[in-house]
Amino acid sequence: MSRFKDLLKGKTPAPAPKVEAVRAPEPVVEEVVEAPAPVLEVEETEEEVKVALEELTKDELEVYGRELGVELDKRHSKKALIKELEELEGK
Repeated sequence: MSRFKDLLKGKTPAPAPKVEAVRAPEPVVEEVVEAPAPVLEVEETEEEVKVALEELTKDELEVYGRELGVELDKRHSKKALIKELEELEGK
């Protein structure tokens, strides 16, 4: 018979199984370490500067631009960013 039928007939139901509380493991907190900004060396000749700028990423070009006192827009192409930096260096 089912438990419901036993209740209707007035029989005492079997005790419900005991459920022990299970504790969730504590979350692991990882420390975030920020990478230091890349150190950029200023080259001596214009050709070396152009080659060095070509090797940099857009993020590194942005950091270099900040060192020169200009805020670059990374939505532009890498070629446009390099052109802007070269114009700034020429002044």
